[in-house]
Amino acid sequence: MAGRTDYACKQFAFTRGFMITGNGLVKSFFGLMLALLCMVSLQAQGNAHKPEKVLRYAFEIAETGFDPAQLSDYYSRTATENMFDALYRYDYLARPAKVVPNVAQGMPVISDDFKTFTVKVKPGIYFADDPAFGGKKRELTAQDIVYTYKRIFDPKTKSQSYSDLEDVKLLGMDALRRAAEKPAASFDYDTEVEGLRALDRYTVQFKMQESQPRFIYKLTDASVFGAMAREVVEKYGDKIMEHPVGTGPFKLDQWTRSSKITFVKNPNFREEYYEAEPPANDTLSQEIYRQMKGKRIPIVDRVEISIIDEVQPRWLSFLGNDHDFLMYLPAQFANQVIPNNKLAPHLVKKGIRIERYSPPELTFSYFNMENPTVGGNSAEKVALRRAIALAYNTEEEIRLPRRNQAIAAQGAIPPNTWGYDPRFKSEMSDYNPARAKALLDMFSYVDKDGDGWRDMPDGKPLVLEYATSPSAVDRELNEVWKKSMTAVGIQIVFKTAKWPENLKAARAGKLMMWGLGNSASSPDGGSFLDFGYAPQKFEANLAAFQNDDYDKLYRQQVVMADGPERAAILQKMVKILVAYMPYKFNTHRIRTDLMQPWLIGYRRHPTSRSFWRYVDIDTEKLPK
Repeated sequence: MAGRTDYACKQFAFTRGFMITGNGLVKSFFGLMLALLCMVSLQAQGNAHKPEKVLRYAFEIAETGFDPAQLSDYYSRTATENMFDALYRYDYLARPAKVVPNVAQGMPVISDDFKTFTVKVKPGIYFADDPAFGGKKRELTAQDIVYTYKRIFDPKTKSQSYSDLEDVKLLGMDALRRAAEKPAASFDYDTEVEGLRALDRYTVQFKMQESQPRFIYKLTDASVFGAMAREVVEKYGDKIMEHPVGTGPFKLDQWTRSSKITFVKNPNFREEYYEAEPPANDTLSQEIYRQMKGKRIPIVDRVEISIIDEVQPRWLSFLGNDHDFLMYLPAQFANQVIPNNKLAPHLVKKGIRIERYSPPELTFSYFNMENPTVGGNSAEKVALRRAIALAYNTEEEIRLPRRNQAIAAQGAIPPNTWGYDPRFKSEMSDYNPARAKALLDMFSYVDKDGDGWRDMPDGKPLVLEYATSPSAVDRELNEVWKKSMTAVGIQIVFKTAKWPENLKAARAGKLMMWGLGNSASSPDGGSFLDFGYAPQKFEANLAAFQNDDYDKLYRQQVVMADGPERAAILQKMVKILVAYMPYKFNTHRIRTDLMQPWLIGYRRHPTSRSFWRYVDIDTEKLPK
C-alpha cells in the first residue's frame, strides 16, 4: 500500500506542474507544496505501521494520587517519579548509587560547612502542556523549584514530607510556616526568604541554619520534590492529586482509581539520550549499557499499570504474557518459580529472566504510643510491647508467608544503606514465648475473669486490634500473629480495610497496630530513624514515639558527615527503639523481579523508581 501511495503522489505532483530545474530551483511553488504534503502523508503511514511500545505491569497496592508533596506510599511515588523532575537523579546503572545532574546544569556548588547549596537549572526544560498555561509552552525556572519546596511548608498542602524537610532548617521557612498557621492566615508564597530563593531565572539557592552533609538527597527525589508550576496548583486546587503536570518523560493519560493507570510520553520532554556508568565487574549492567547506550529517552511510548492486590491473578497476568515484568515475585510462588533460588527450567525455556536482590527495605508492625492499650512509656506498657514482640514468631513468618525470601530484622536500618551493620544482633528477632509469658505475669497481664484470655492490670480485657488489608499475603501474616498471640494468651482481632484507608487512619492516630513496609528513597540508612523522631509524629514516626534522648541523638547525627562517629550514634538510636519497642521490626525481604524475553534494559536500582524511561520493548519478540 505504501508503494502504491508513493507512486500516486508522484504522479499527482507531476501533473500539477511540479518540476525542479537542474540547479535545484523549484519551478512551481504549488507543486512543491503538494509534494511536501505527500511526503508528510507517507511519513505518517510509515509511523502508523511502527508498533507501539507499551510497558505493562501491576502494582500490588492501589495508588493514593499524584501530587508529590502529599504522598508517602511507594506506588504513588513510583508514578510521580516518572512524571516529575528533581534537580538531580541517580545514575541508573552505577553501583554504589551515584547522584548525577537531571534538570540541573552540573553538580551543586556547596559551601565548606554544608550550609549553602547553589544550583543552576538547565534552560529549555518544559512542562507538559496543560490548560493552566493558556496554550503557551511553559519553561521550568528556578522560581518553580522555590515554589515546589515552599509547598511542602504550606499547612494547606498537608505534606507528608513536611517534618523531614523542616529538619533541614532552611533559613526563614519556619517563620513563614508559623505565620500561615495563624487563624484565617494563608501561606505567603511571594515572600522571599534567605534559605530558599531564586537568584536569577535559572539559579536557585538553599541556605540552612545547620550543616546538612546529605542535603543532596533532598534534591534527587522527584517523587516528593518533583518540580511543579504554581499556576497548575492554583488552577486545580483540591483536585491537584488528579492533575499531575511535570517536566518528566511521561504524563498521565487515563486513570481509573485503584484499577488501571495509563501514562504516555510527554511530547515536551527534552532531548535526552541513554547514558550510564555501569561497574566494570558487573557483567549484566555492562551488557545492558551496550544494548541501550545512545537511545533517546524515554524509549517506550506508553506505560500501563494495573492494580492487582491478589497474588494469584498478578502472577497469572505475567505468566499469560499480559505483563512485561513482575515487580516482586509473590512469596507464595517462590518454591515453584525459583526452587533453590534458581529459575525453574520451564520458565528458562520461555526466555524469562530474573533478578534477585536485597533491597533497602524493612517490614514492621507499629504500636500507637498514644493508644491506651499498647501505648505509653510506663514500665508495664514497655513490658507489654516487649512481651508481644518476644511472643511473635518471626522465624515462622520468614518460613511460611515469606517462603524463606527474607531475613530477620535486628533494627530499623536496612541492608544496602549507609549505617547498616550485618553483625548487629538484638532482642528484636528473638522468639521466646516463655520469656514473654514471664513478663506478662510479672506486670499483672493475667487472666482475671477466667475466660482464657489475659486481661489488663486493671482488669479490663486485653484485646489487640491489628489493622490489615484484604489480600492473601495479609491473611497469611495475620495467621502468624494470631497463632503467636494465642500461644501466650493474648486476644487479637483484625480490622480489615484497603491500604489507602489504613494509611489515612494511621496518619490520624486512629489505629492501635498496623503492619507495613518501608523502602529507602536515598542511600542513607539514617533516614529510617525518622521512625522514632518526635516531630515526625504520625508521619514517618507512625508510632508517635517520643523520647528526649532519642531526639537529641537524632539532631546530633543529622549535622554530622558520614563516618564512625555518626555510625555509633545511629546504633545508639536503634538500641533505644529496641528497648522501648514502639515498633516490632520484622524482616528485610529478599526480592525477585521477573522479566519477559522482550523487555530490554531492566535493572533494579537500590533507591530510584524512575526506571520506565530506561527500558525498551523488543516488538519482534512479542507473542503473536
